[in-house]
Amino acid sequence: MRLVFAGTPAFAAQALEALLQAGHEVVGAMTQPDRPAGRGLKVQASPVKQAAVAAGVPVIQPEGLRLGGRFDAQAQAAQAQLLAWAPEVLVVAAYGLILPAWVLALPPRGCLNIHASLLPRWRGAAPIQRCIEAGDRDTGNTIMQMDAGLDTGAMLLQEAFALAPDETTATLHDRLAAQGARLIVEALARLDALVPTAQPEAGVTYAAKIDKAEGQVDWTQPAAVIERRLRAFDPFPGGSAPLAGEPVKVWRARLGSGQGLPGTVLAWHADGPELACGEGSLVLTQAQRPGGKRGPASAVLKPLGLPVGSRWA
Repeated sequence: MRLVFAGTPAFAAQALEALLQAGHEVVGAMTQPDRPAGRGLKVQASPVKQAAVAAGVPVIQPEGLRLGGRFDAQAQAAQAQLLAWAPEVLVVAAYGLILPAWVLALPPRGCLNIHASLLPRWRGAAPIQRCIEAGDRDTGNTIMQMDAGLDTGAMLLQEAFALAPDETTATLHDRLAAQGARLIVEALARLDALVPTAQPEAGVTYAAKIDKAEGQVDWTQPAAVIERRLRAFDPFPGGSAPLAGEPVKVWRARLGSGQGLPGTVLAWHADGPELACGEGSLVLTQAQRPGGKRGPASAVLKPLGLPVGSRWA
């Protein structure tokens, strides 16, 4: 098919590459403007732009698409380019801009979105993190026909799989990116036969964008909740647990068997200290100090003291 692709991060770039490999005519790509990234905050092109340029696909990067809005000139230029490209279908994956009505109406066969959840669960910006945080047993991708709502469109294709017990956002992202890339190719190949199915009204949840402040570890929470949050917030923002004025990161933990006053060091194990939580306890197994690398919590945290009976503070 003659396609335009709209997306920004690595999750989307994998889908773009799959569409190109499948032989679709990708006549253009839309992605977010180049922005500072990394430790040096150097201006970088998005993964989608990098993939498109490598494949010789023309790229546009409007800061907004709403006609008459703040970026009206850019929106008008984008509209003219999309009309010139004349795609049959617009494929969208983690683009980062809301598509206004004029975009949704432009391709004759619609706009298809790759959404990394089993809709209607986890509509919104952070479905990968929120499903881990919530302790979901299953997740997957939904290919849906976009409409004016927030991930409310009719579903064309959905496929589930089980989360691993030690799943992190990093590992789950990669699994979902590979599945989503495969499913969008399958959906386009079967587009004439797929029957749009309205999302059920029951089971709707929203995956709010991750805020850096959410990484703050609260020892008064149940151990199981903290453990899931550490995995959900890996790689961003990580578990932040200041100790003796030092911004320590806690990346990984396992459930312990002790109990006590939240934040109290109950024991030291080969892989790290065991801390009491609001319910149960956690053995911290991977941590990081400022300027250092992730490592075994036993080695990273030993120099900071933390004798049995002390409080993490």
